[in-house]
Amino acid sequence: MAPEVAAIVVDNASADASVGRARREGAQVIANGGNRGFAAAVNQGFQATSADFVLLLNPDVCLTTPVDSLVRAAANCGLSAGKLTDATGRPQTGFTIRRLPTAASLSLELLGINRLWRNNPVNRRYRYLDRDLSQAGPVEQPAGAFLMLRRDVWEQLGGLDESFHPIWFEDVDFCRRALDAGYQIEYVPEVQAVHQGGHSVSQIPVGCRTRYWYGSLLRYAAKHLRPSEYRAVWLAAVLGAIPRMVAGMIRQKSLQPATAVVEIFRSSGRRKPSPAGQIRTGQDA
Repeated sequence: MAPEVAAIVVDNASADASVGRARREGAQVIANGGNRGFAAAVNQGFQATSADFVLLLNPDVCLTTPVDSLVRAAANCGLSAGKLTDATGRPQTGFTIRRLPTAASLSLELLGINRLWRNNPVNRRYRYLDRDLSQAGPVEQPAGAFLMLRRDVWEQLGGLDESFHPIWFEDVDFCRRALDAGYQIEYVPEVQAVHQGGHSVSQIPVGCRTRYWYGSLLRYAAKHLRPSEYRAVWLAAVLGAIPRMVAGMIRQKSLQPATAVVEIFRSSGRRKPSPAGQIRTGQDA
């Protein structure tokens, strides 16, 4: 007999008709009055069910295959993930799975080098460009948009860290903590889903989007990298932000981008890097 599957939709104050549609489809809906962020929404969903396995699925992701293999993999390893594709079935290389960020990969990302020279050795390793996405096996960091978690793993790690607010790097942080705790993450490419990509993110104003991305990236670096590595990433962030800031000021004809960037680096510059290897939960971060 097939296991019972329950759909839980956590809505962070959407302005469209998605809540009503989800209820009509029979899903259990948790409607937040404000945007609590991705990590808090995931934690709410977990708390609303007693299921042993929970599949995180972004609203812009549509399953195209059964997920039984993900359940079996998560039962053995703790976490599992399938393959994300675009609408034509082409794998979303560089996004669906990645290795954990290093100081080098984050610095090249911040300086824009990974965008200009996509096949540089650091980026090839970071984005698994050296891997055949048709082959199953262990990975370090699948996208949180399509991730199967075993309940005891989520409970042991204290859920997703809600200080990564409202978005970005909370899934990377969780995978890092899971691996540090001795769990594995299995990539199962036979399980697939179409990812439309970035619908929720595109609704965030550009200035806020920049602030959230820089803030979450630097929080991850402070939490998981050595102090010297964090300082290198922080410097790369400052250098990389200058042309972005100037372009934003010209485009918006406003000083707002400069104000946002200055505030990011003022707060992150005061942040104390964590000792390397320390594991923290959302409750004590």
